[in-house]
Amino acid sequence: MTTTDRPHPSRTTTGTTRTTTGTTTRTTTTDRRARGPFRVSARFRILLWVVVLMAVSLVTVVVIVRSVLWRDMNDRVNQILAQETAEFHNFVEFGRDVRTGQSFTDPRQLLTDYLTRQFPEPAEELIGFVPGPSGGTLVRQPREIRTPLPLHEDPDAVARIVADPDRAGTLRRAAGEVRWARLDITHEGSTEPAVFIVAFHPQEENSSVRDVVGVLVVVAAGALVLTSAVGWWVAGNILAPVRLVRNTAARLTEQDLAQRIPVADSDDDVAALARTFNAMLDRLEAAFATQRRFVDDAGHELRTPITIVRGHLELMSDGEGEASAAERRETLRLVSDELDRMSRIVEDLLLLAKAEQPDFVRPEPVQLAELTADVYVKARALGDRRWELAEVADHESALDPQRITQAMVQLAQNAVSHTAPGDLVRIGSRRLPDRIELYVADTGPGVPEADREVVFDRFWRGAQRRGGGAGLGLSIVRAIAEGHHGRAEVRPTPGGGATFVLLLETP
Repeated sequence: MTTTDRPHPSRTTTGTTRTTTGTTTRTTTTDRRARGPFRVSARFRILLWVVVLMAVSLVTVVVIVRSVLWRDMNDRVNQILAQETAEFHNFVEFGRDVRTGQSFTDPRQLLTDYLTRQFPEPAEELIGFVPGPSGGTLVRQPREIRTPLPLHEDPDAVARIVADPDRAGTLRRAAGEVRWARLDITHEGSTEPAVFIVAFHPQEENSSVRDVVGVLVVVAAGALVLTSAVGWWVAGNILAPVRLVRNTAARLTEQDLAQRIPVADSDDDVAALARTFNAMLDRLEAAFATQRRFVDDAGHELRTPITIVRGHLELMSDGEGEASAAERRETLRLVSDELDRMSRIVEDLLLLAKAEQPDFVRPEPVQLAELTADVYVKARALGDRRWELAEVADHESALDPQRITQAMVQLAQNAVSHTAPGDLVRIGSRRLPDRIELYVADTGPGVPEADREVVFDRFWRGAQRRGGGAGLGLSIVRAIAEGHHGRAEVRPTPGGGATFVLLLETP
Protein backbone atom coordinates (compact mmCIF):
# COMPACT_ATOMS: atom_id res chain seq x y z
CA MET A 1 0.00 0.00 0.00
CA THR A 2 1.52 3.38 -1.05
CA THR A 3 0.83 7.07 -0.85
CA THR A 4 1.19 9.44 -3.79
CA ASP A 5 2.13 13.10 -4.22
CA ARG A 6 3.13 14.04 -0.72
CA PRO A 7 1.81 17.59 -0.42
CA HIS A 8 3.66 20.69 0.66
CA PRO A 9 0.98 22.79 2.36
CA SER A 10 2.97 25.98 2.39
CA ARG A 11 3.34 25.74 -1.37
CA THR A 12 -0.30 25.06 -2.16
CA THR A 13 -2.02 27.23 0.43
CA THR A 14 -3.96 30.02 -1.16
CA GLY A 15 -3.28 33.56 -0.10
CA THR A 16 -5.21 36.75 0.25
CA THR A 17 -4.15 39.96 -1.40
CA ARG A 18 -4.96 43.22 0.39
CA THR A 19 -4.85 46.62 -1.20
CA THR A 20 -4.51 49.72 0.93
CA THR A 21 -5.87 52.88 -0.54
CA GLY A 22 -4.38 56.11 0.66
CA THR A 23 -5.92 59.50 0.56
CA THR A 24 -3.81 62.50 -0.31
CA THR A 25 -4.89 65.79 1.14
CA ARG A 26 -3.83 68.85 -0.75
CA THR A 27 -3.60 72.04 1.19
CA THR A 28 -3.51 75.32 -0.58
CA THR A 29 -1.65 78.07 1.23
CA THR A 30 -3.09 81.52 0.76
CA ASP A 31 -2.15 84.92 1.97
CA ARG A 32 -2.89 85.38 5.66
CA ARG A 33 -4.80 88.56 4.93
CA ALA A 34 -7.13 86.64 2.61
CA ARG A 35 -7.99 84.17 5.38
CA GLY A 36 -9.30 86.95 7.58
CA PRO A 37 -10.97 85.62 10.74
CA PHE A 38 -10.20 82.01 9.76
CA ARG A 39 -6.55 82.28 10.71
CA VAL A 40 -5.16 78.97 12.01
CA SER A 41 -3.05 79.40 15.12
CA ALA A 42 0.49 78.08 15.37
CA ARG A 43 -0.57 76.03 18.38
CA PHE A 44 -3.22 74.23 16.33
CA ARG A 45 -0.81 73.63 13.44
CA ILE A 46 1.79 72.13 15.79
CA LEU A 47 -0.85 69.90 17.37
CA LEU A 48 -2.11 68.87 13.94
CA TRP A 49 1.35 67.80 12.84
CA VAL A 50 1.92 65.90 16.09
CA VAL A 51 -1.44 64.12 15.80
CA VAL A 52 -0.90 63.26 12.12
CA LEU A 53 2.58 61.85 12.76
CA MET A 54 1.34 59.94 15.80
CA ALA A 55 -1.63 58.56 13.88
CA VAL A 56 0.56 57.43 10.99
CA SER A 57 2.96 55.77 13.43
CA LEU A 58 0.18 53.98 15.30
CA VAL A 59 -1.51 52.81 12.08
CA THR A 60 1.84 51.49 10.87
CA VAL A 61 2.34 49.61 14.14
CA VAL A 62 -1.16 48.09 13.97
CA VAL A 63 -0.68 47.00 10.35
CA ILE A 64 2.72 45.47 11.09
CA VAL A 65 1.48 43.62 14.20
CA ARG A 66 -1.54 42.33 12.31
CA SER A 67 0.65 41.11 9.45
CA VAL A 68 3.03 39.39 11.86
CA LEU A 69 0.17 37.67 13.70
CA TRP A 70 -1.43 36.47 10.47
CA ARG A 71 1.92 35.21 9.19
CA ASP A 72 2.62 33.35 12.43
CA MET A 73 -0.84 31.79 12.37
CA ASN A 74 -0.43 30.70 8.75
CA ASP A 75 3.00 29.27 9.49
CA ARG A 76 1.62 27.35 12.46
CA VAL A 77 -1.28 25.90 10.42
CA ASN A 78 1.07 24.95 7.58
CA GLN A 79 3.37 23.27 10.10
CA ILE A 80 0.48 21.28 11.58
CA LEU A 81 -0.72 20.12 8.15
CA ALA A 82 2.80 19.19 7.06
CA GLN A 83 3.50 17.30 10.31
CA GLU A 84 0.25 15.29 10.22
CA THR A 85 0.67 14.28 6.58
CA ALA A 86 4.31 13.29 7.22
CA GLU A 87 3.37 11.14 10.23
CA PHE A 88 0.62 9.39 8.25
CA HIS A 89 3.00 8.82 5.35
CA ASN A 90 5.50 7.15 7.70
CA PHE A 91 2.72 5.01 9.20
CA VAL A 92 1.70 3.83 5.70
CA GLU A 93 5.31 2.99 4.83
CA PHE A 94 6.43 1.33 8.05
CA GLY A 95 3.26 0.56 10.03
CA ARG A 96 2.20 -3.05 10.80
CA ASP A 97 -1.18 -4.55 11.49
CA VAL A 98 -1.00 -5.83 15.10
CA ARG A 99 -3.42 -8.62 14.22
CA THR A 100 -1.33 -10.10 11.38
CA GLY A 101 2.10 -8.56 11.94
CA GLN A 102 2.13 -7.64 8.28
CA SER A 103 1.69 -4.38 6.35
CA PHE A 104 -1.83 -3.11 6.00
CA THR A 105 -3.73 -4.28 2.93
CA ASP A 106 -7.12 -2.81 3.81
CA PRO A 107 -7.16 1.02 3.63
CA ARG A 108 -10.18 1.19 5.91
CA GLN A 109 -8.35 -0.79 8.59
CA LEU A 110 -5.25 1.36 8.05
CA LEU A 111 -7.17 4.57 8.54
CA THR A 112 -9.09 3.22 11.56
CA ASP A 113 -5.96 2.04 13.37
CA TYR A 114 -4.08 5.28 12.68
CA LEU A 115 -6.87 7.62 13.69
CA THR A 116 -7.42 5.68 16.92
CA ARG A 117 -3.87 6.44 18.01
CA GLN A 118 -3.87 10.20 17.22
CA PHE A 119 -4.63 13.10 19.55
CA PRO A 120 -4.96 16.21 17.36
CA GLU A 121 -5.53 19.80 18.51
CA PRO A 122 -9.09 20.98 19.33
CA ALA A 123 -9.40 22.85 16.00
CA GLU A 124 -7.77 20.02 14.01
CA GLU A 125 -9.75 17.25 12.31
CA LEU A 126 -8.35 13.98 10.91
CA ILE A 127 -10.65 11.92 8.66
CA GLY A 128 -10.35 9.19 6.07
CA PHE A 129 -12.41 8.46 3.03
CA VAL A 130 -12.64 5.03 1.42
CA PRO A 131 -14.45 5.00 -1.96
CA GLY A 132 -17.10 2.35 -2.51
CA PRO A 133 -20.14 1.42 -4.55
CA SER A 134 -22.55 3.40 -2.33
CA GLY A 135 -20.54 6.62 -2.45
CA GLY A 136 -17.76 5.63 -0.08
CA THR A 137 -17.17 5.33 3.65
CA LEU A 138 -16.00 8.12 5.97
CA VAL A 139 -13.62 7.14 8.78
CA ARG A 140 -13.35 9.66 11.70
CA GLN A 141 -12.32 10.03 15.28
CA PRO A 142 -15.11 10.01 17.88
CA ARG A 143 -14.35 13.47 19.37
CA GLU A 144 -15.65 17.02 19.57
CA ILE A 145 -14.37 19.56 17.03
CA ARG A 146 -14.30 23.30 17.81
CA THR A 147 -16.22 24.46 14.78
CA PRO A 148 -19.89 25.10 13.98
CA LEU A 149 -19.84 22.49 11.19
CA PRO A 150 -17.15 19.76 11.33
CA LEU A 151 -15.91 18.42 8.03
CA HIS A 152 -17.27 14.91 8.64
CA GLU A 153 -20.78 16.41 8.87
CA ASP A 154 -20.38 18.20 5.54
CA PRO A 155 -20.28 15.55 2.77
CA ASP A 156 -20.28 18.16 0.06
CA ALA A 157 -17.11 19.77 1.47
CA VAL A 158 -15.42 16.33 1.71
CA ALA A 159 -16.35 15.60 -1.89
CA ARG A 160 -14.87 18.91 -3.03
CA ILE A 161 -11.59 18.20 -1.20
CA VAL A 162 -11.38 14.67 -2.64
CA ALA A 163 -12.05 15.96 -6.15
CA ASP A 164 -9.63 18.89 -5.90
CA PRO A 165 -6.59 18.39 -8.15
CA ASP A 166 -4.33 20.11 -5.58
CA ARG A 167 -3.06 18.27 -2.56
CA ALA A 168 -3.60 21.22 -0.15
CA GLY A 169 -5.55 24.42 -0.04
CA THR A 170 -8.26 26.48 1.59
CA LEU A 171 -11.93 25.55 1.34
CA ARG A 172 -14.27 28.51 1.75
CA ARG A 173 -17.82 27.72 2.86
CA ALA A 174 -20.67 29.44 4.66
CA ALA A 175 -19.88 27.75 7.99
CA GLY A 176 -16.28 28.98 7.92
CA GLU A 177 -13.15 28.29 5.94
CA VAL A 178 -11.13 25.08 6.27
CA ARG A 179 -7.38 24.76 5.73
CA TRP A 180 -6.69 21.22 4.47
CA ALA A 181 -4.07 18.81 3.16
CA ARG A 182 -4.77 15.47 1.49
CA LEU A 183 -2.81 12.23 1.05
CA ASP A 184 -4.02 9.56 -1.43
CA ILE A 185 -3.61 5.87 -0.55
CA THR A 186 -3.40 3.33 -3.37
CA HIS A 187 -3.74 -0.45 -2.81
CA GLU A 188 -4.01 -3.56 -4.94
CA GLY A 189 -7.36 -4.21 -6.53
CA SER A 190 -8.70 -0.67 -6.14
CA THR A 191 -9.68 1.61 -8.97
CA GLU A 192 -9.94 4.71 -6.75
CA PRO A 193 -7.47 5.57 -4.00
CA ALA A 194 -8.51 6.02 -0.41
CA VAL A 195 -7.91 9.50 1.00
CA PHE A 196 -6.46 10.76 4.28
CA ILE A 197 -7.50 14.36 5.04
CA VAL A 198 -6.00 16.72 7.60
CA ALA A 199 -8.37 19.66 8.18
CA PHE A 200 -7.78 22.70 10.37
CA HIS A 201 -10.59 25.07 11.31
CA PRO A 202 -8.89 28.48 11.88
CA GLN A 203 -11.95 30.35 13.14
CA GLU A 204 -10.67 30.43 16.71
CA GLU A 205 -7.17 31.43 15.60
CA ASN A 206 -8.61 34.17 13.38
CA SER A 207 -10.73 35.39 16.25
CA SER A 208 -7.66 35.56 18.50
CA VAL A 209 -5.79 37.63 15.93
CA ARG A 210 -8.75 39.97 15.51
CA ASP A 211 -9.04 40.34 19.29
CA VAL A 212 -5.39 41.25 19.62
CA VAL A 213 -5.63 43.73 16.76
CA GLY A 214 -8.81 45.18 18.26
CA VAL A 215 -7.16 45.69 21.63
CA LEU A 216 -4.19 47.29 19.86
CA VAL A 217 -6.51 49.66 17.96
CA VAL A 218 -8.24 50.70 21.20
CA VAL A 219 -4.89 51.29 22.89
CA ALA A 220 -3.66 53.26 19.86
CA ALA A 221 -6.82 55.39 19.88
CA GLY A 222 -6.36 56.09 23.59
CA ALA A 223 -2.71 56.94 23.03
CA LEU A 224 -3.72 59.30 20.21
CA VAL A 225 -6.23 61.09 22.43
CA LEU A 226 -3.69 61.33 25.26
CA THR A 227 -1.05 62.59 22.83
CA SER A 228 -3.46 65.24 21.55
CA ALA A 229 -4.17 66.49 25.07
CA VAL A 230 -0.49 66.50 26.08
CA GLY A 231 0.54 68.01 22.73
CA TRP A 232 -1.99 70.83 23.13
CA TRP A 233 -0.67 71.59 26.61
CA VAL A 234 3.00 71.36 25.60
CA ALA A 235 2.47 73.48 22.48
CA GLY A 236 0.71 76.08 24.62
CA ASN A 237 3.61 76.21 27.07
CA ILE A 238 6.19 76.40 24.30
CA LEU A 239 4.34 79.13 22.44
CA ALA A 240 3.46 81.12 25.56
CA PRO A 241 6.55 83.40 25.15
CA VAL A 242 5.62 83.88 21.49
CA ARG A 243 2.12 84.98 22.49
CA LEU A 244 3.70 87.22 25.09
CA VAL A 245 5.89 88.76 22.36
CA ARG A 246 2.80 89.36 20.22
CA ASN A 247 0.80 90.88 23.08
CA THR A 248 3.75 93.03 24.14
CA ALA A 249 4.22 94.27 20.58
CA ALA A 250 0.49 95.08 20.41
CA ARG A 251 0.73 97.19 23.57
CA LEU A 252 3.77 99.15 22.38
CA THR A 253 3.30 102.74 21.36
CA GLU A 254 5.66 105.59 20.67
CA GLN A 255 4.79 106.99 24.09
CA ASP A 256 5.22 103.68 25.96
CA LEU A 257 8.23 101.54 25.02
CA ALA A 258 8.91 100.28 28.52
CA GLN A 259 7.22 96.89 28.00
CA ARG A 260 9.63 93.94 28.25
CA ILE A 261 9.25 90.17 28.07
CA PRO A 262 10.29 88.07 31.08
CA VAL A 263 13.15 85.83 29.94
CA ALA A 264 13.41 82.32 31.31
CA ASP A 265 16.77 81.10 32.56
CA SER A 266 17.40 78.78 29.62
CA ASP A 267 19.24 78.66 26.30
CA ASP A 268 16.43 77.44 24.04
CA ASP A 269 15.18 79.22 20.93
CA VAL A 270 12.18 80.75 22.68
CA ALA A 271 14.35 82.37 25.36
CA ALA A 272 16.69 83.62 22.63
CA LEU A 273 13.68 85.09 20.82
CA ALA A 274 12.60 86.89 23.99
CA ARG A 275 16.09 88.27 24.56
CA THR A 276 16.34 89.40 20.94
CA PHE A 277 12.94 91.07 21.15
CA ASN A 278 13.91 92.86 24.37
CA ALA A 279 17.15 94.03 22.75
CA MET A 280 15.16 95.34 19.80
CA LEU A 281 12.89 97.21 22.20
CA ASP A 282 15.95 98.68 23.92
CA ARG A 283 17.20 99.95 20.58
CA LEU A 284 13.78 101.33 19.67
CA GLU A 285 13.44 103.03 23.04
CA ALA A 286 16.90 104.55 22.67
CA ALA A 287 16.09 105.71 19.13
CA PHE A 288 12.80 107.29 20.19
CA ALA A 289 14.48 108.84 23.22
CA THR A 290 17.14 110.31 20.97
CA GLN A 291 14.46 111.64 18.65
CA ARG A 292 12.46 113.16 21.49
CA ARG A 293 15.60 114.62 23.06
CA PHE A 294 16.58 116.14 19.73
CA VAL A 295 13.15 117.70 19.29
CA ASP A 296 13.04 118.95 22.89
CA ASP A 297 16.57 120.30 22.78
CA ALA A 298 16.04 121.95 19.42
CA GLY A 299 12.77 123.50 20.56
CA HIS A 300 14.30 124.67 23.84
CA GLU A 301 17.46 126.17 22.40
CA LEU A 302 16.07 127.61 19.19
CA ARG A 303 13.16 129.37 20.87
CA THR A 304 15.38 132.15 22.31
CA PRO A 305 17.24 133.15 19.11
CA ILE A 306 14.02 132.97 17.12
CA THR A 307 12.38 135.31 19.63
CA ILE A 308 15.33 137.71 19.44
CA VAL A 309 15.32 137.72 15.64
CA ARG A 310 11.57 138.29 15.47
CA GLY A 311 11.73 141.12 18.04
CA HIS A 312 14.47 143.00 16.22
CA LEU A 313 12.79 142.57 12.87
CA GLU A 314 9.53 143.90 14.30
CA LEU A 315 11.38 146.93 15.71
CA MET A 316 12.89 147.59 12.32
CA SER A 317 9.46 147.32 10.71
CA ASP A 318 7.79 149.63 13.25
CA GLY A 319 10.42 152.33 13.15
CA GLU A 320 11.63 151.97 9.61
CA GLY A 321 11.42 155.66 8.85
CA GLU A 322 12.97 156.86 12.08
CA ALA A 323 15.73 154.24 12.38
CA SER A 324 19.17 155.41 11.32
CA ALA A 325 21.40 153.42 9.04
CA ALA A 326 23.65 152.59 12.01
CA GLU A 327 20.73 151.17 13.98
CA ARG A 328 19.66 149.05 11.03
CA ARG A 329 23.18 147.75 10.59
CA GLU A 330 23.32 146.87 14.30
CA THR A 331 19.98 145.09 14.09
CA LEU A 332 21.09 143.11 11.05
CA ARG A 333 24.29 142.20 12.86
CA LEU A 334 22.36 140.90 15.88
CA VAL A 335 19.98 138.96 13.64
CA SER A 336 22.91 137.48 11.72
CA ASP A 337 24.61 136.46 14.98
CA GLU A 338 21.47 134.76 16.25
CA LEU A 339 20.99 132.94 12.95
CA ASP A 340 24.60 131.76 13.08
CA ARG A 341 24.04 130.56 16.64
CA MET A 342 20.91 128.68 15.55
CA SER A 343 22.87 127.09 12.73
CA ARG A 344 25.59 125.94 15.15
CA ILE A 345 22.99 124.54 17.56
CA VAL A 346 21.29 122.60 14.75
CA GLU A 347 24.62 121.23 13.52
CA ASP A 348 25.61 120.17 17.04
CA LEU A 349 22.23 118.49 17.62
CA LEU A 350 22.48 116.65 14.32
CA LEU A 351 25.98 115.52 15.25
CA LEU A 352 24.74 114.19 18.61
CA ALA A 353 21.88 112.40 16.84
CA LYS A 354 24.37 110.84 14.42
CA ALA A 355 26.40 109.59 17.40
CA GLU A 356 23.72 106.91 17.89
CA GLN A 357 24.51 105.37 14.49
CA PRO A 358 27.00 102.49 14.07
CA ASP A 359 29.17 104.36 11.54
CA PHE A 360 29.64 107.44 13.74
CA VAL A 361 33.21 106.30 14.48
CA ARG A 362 35.44 104.77 11.81
CA PRO A 363 38.64 103.53 13.49
CA GLU A 364 41.94 103.16 11.69
CA PRO A 365 45.57 102.77 12.86
CA VAL A 366 46.78 106.14 14.20
CA GLN A 367 50.09 107.27 15.72
CA LEU A 368 49.17 109.04 18.95
CA ALA A 369 52.27 111.23 18.92
CA GLU A 370 51.45 112.61 15.49
CA LEU A 371 47.76 113.04 16.36
CA THR A 372 48.56 114.93 19.59
CA ALA A 373 51.00 117.23 17.78
CA ASP A 374 48.38 118.03 15.11
CA VAL A 375 45.81 118.90 17.79
CA TYR A 376 48.34 121.16 19.50
CA VAL A 377 49.06 123.02 16.26
CA LYS A 378 45.35 123.54 15.50
CA ALA A 379 44.52 124.61 19.06
CA ARG A 380 47.09 127.40 19.08
CA ALA A 381 44.94 129.34 16.60
CA LEU A 382 41.94 129.36 18.96
CA GLY A 383 43.14 132.13 21.26
CA ASP A 384 45.97 134.10 22.84
CA ARG A 385 46.94 131.56 25.46
CA ARG A 386 50.19 130.07 26.65
CA TRP A 387 49.89 126.73 24.83
CA GLU A 388 52.11 123.85 25.89
CA LEU A 389 52.54 120.35 24.42
CA ALA A 390 53.00 118.58 27.73
CA GLU A 391 53.67 114.98 26.62
CA VAL A 392 52.94 112.59 23.77
CA ALA A 393 52.36 108.83 23.75
CA ASP A 394 54.58 106.90 21.36
CA HIS A 395 51.94 104.29 20.50
CA GLU A 396 49.79 103.22 17.56
CA SER A 397 46.10 102.72 18.29
CA ALA A 398 42.87 102.13 16.34
CA LEU A 399 41.05 105.47 16.47
CA ASP A 400 38.98 107.74 14.29
CA PRO A 401 41.48 110.61 13.85
CA GLN A 402 38.87 113.12 12.69
CA ARG A 403 36.52 112.49 15.63
CA ILE A 404 39.36 112.50 18.18
CA THR A 405 40.69 115.74 16.71
CA GLN A 406 37.18 117.21 16.83
CA ALA A 407 36.85 116.28 20.52
CA MET A 408 40.29 117.59 21.48
CA VAL A 409 39.75 120.88 19.61
CA GLN A 410 36.42 121.24 21.37
CA LEU A 411 38.14 120.75 24.73
CA ALA A 412 40.74 123.32 23.72
CA GLN A 413 37.98 125.75 22.74
CA ASN A 414 36.32 125.10 26.09
CA ALA A 415 39.63 125.93 27.84
CA VAL A 416 39.95 129.18 25.86
CA SER A 417 36.38 130.13 26.86
CA HIS A 418 37.19 129.79 30.56
CA THR A 419 40.68 131.31 30.72
CA ALA A 420 42.16 134.72 30.18
CA PRO A 421 44.81 135.77 27.64
CA GLY A 422 48.24 134.52 28.68
CA ASP A 423 46.88 131.66 30.85
CA LEU A 424 48.49 128.25 30.52
CA VAL A 425 46.70 125.50 28.54
CA ARG A 426 48.43 122.14 28.31
CA ILE A 427 47.70 119.48 25.70
CA GLY A 428 49.07 115.95 25.87
CA SER A 429 48.58 112.19 25.60
CA ARG A 430 49.90 109.29 27.64
CA ARG A 431 49.82 105.53 27.51
CA LEU A 432 48.88 103.50 30.58
CA PRO A 433 48.93 99.69 30.96
CA ASP A 434 45.24 99.23 30.13
CA ARG A 435 44.28 102.45 28.30
CA ILE A 436 45.42 105.64 26.62
CA GLU A 437 44.56 109.16 27.75
CA LEU A 438 44.35 112.39 25.76
CA TYR A 439 43.83 115.52 27.81
CA VAL A 440 43.52 119.31 27.82
CA ALA A 441 44.38 121.02 31.12
CA ASP A 442 43.60 124.70 31.79
CA THR A 443 44.18 127.10 34.69
CA GLY A 444 40.68 128.55 34.75
CA PRO A 445 38.12 128.51 37.59
CA GLY A 446 37.80 124.72 37.45
CA VAL A 447 34.71 122.55 37.87
CA PRO A 448 33.21 122.03 41.33
CA GLU A 449 33.16 118.40 42.44
CA ALA A 450 29.35 118.42 42.58
CA ASP A 451 29.19 119.37 38.88
CA ARG A 452 31.69 116.84 37.55
CA GLU A 453 28.97 114.23 36.96
CA VAL A 454 26.76 116.56 34.89
CA VAL A 455 29.31 118.71 33.12
CA PHE A 456 29.01 116.58 29.98
CA ASP A 457 25.20 116.77 29.87
CA ARG A 458 23.50 118.64 27.08
CA PHE A 459 22.99 122.38 27.53
CA TRP A 460 24.68 122.36 30.94
CA ARG A 461 26.35 125.61 31.96
CA GLY A 462 28.02 125.81 35.32
CA ALA A 463 28.11 128.90 37.47
CA GLN A 464 31.89 128.93 37.53
CA ARG A 465 32.46 128.14 33.86
CA ARG A 466 30.19 130.25 31.69
CA GLY A 467 30.60 130.68 28.01
CA GLY A 468 28.79 131.85 24.96
CA GLY A 469 28.08 128.39 23.54
CA ALA A 470 24.88 126.41 23.64
CA GLY A 471 26.23 123.86 26.09
CA LEU A 472 26.56 121.03 23.54
CA GLY A 473 30.34 120.93 23.07
CA LEU A 474 31.15 118.67 26.04
CA SER A 475 28.20 116.42 25.13
CA ILE A 476 29.79 115.94 21.71
CA VAL A 477 33.11 115.12 23.39
CA ARG A 478 31.44 112.45 25.53
CA ALA A 479 29.64 110.99 22.49
CA ILE A 480 32.96 110.68 20.62
CA ALA A 481 34.62 108.99 23.61
CA GLU A 482 31.76 106.53 24.00
CA GLY A 483 31.87 105.84 20.28
CA HIS A 484 35.42 104.56 20.89
CA HIS A 485 34.14 102.40 23.81
CA GLY A 486 35.75 104.82 26.25
CA ARG A 487 34.59 107.70 28.42
CA ALA A 488 35.22 111.36 29.12
CA GLU A 489 35.86 112.78 32.56
CA VAL A 490 37.04 115.98 34.25
CA ARG A 491 39.70 116.21 36.97
CA PRO A 492 41.09 119.12 38.96
CA THR A 493 44.30 120.61 37.61
CA PRO A 494 47.11 120.85 40.20
CA GLY A 495 47.39 124.50 41.15
CA GLY A 496 43.83 125.28 39.98
CA GLY A 497 41.77 124.74 36.87
CA ALA A 498 40.20 121.72 35.15
CA THR A 499 41.69 118.85 33.15
CA PHE A 500 39.35 117.20 30.62
CA VAL A 501 40.45 113.69 29.68
CA LEU A 502 39.47 111.16 27.00
CA LEU A 503 40.05 107.65 28.37
CA LEU A 504 40.18 105.07 25.57
CA GLU A 505 40.83 101.36 25.87
CA THR A 506 43.91 100.00 24.14
CA PRO A 507 43.32 97.17 21.62
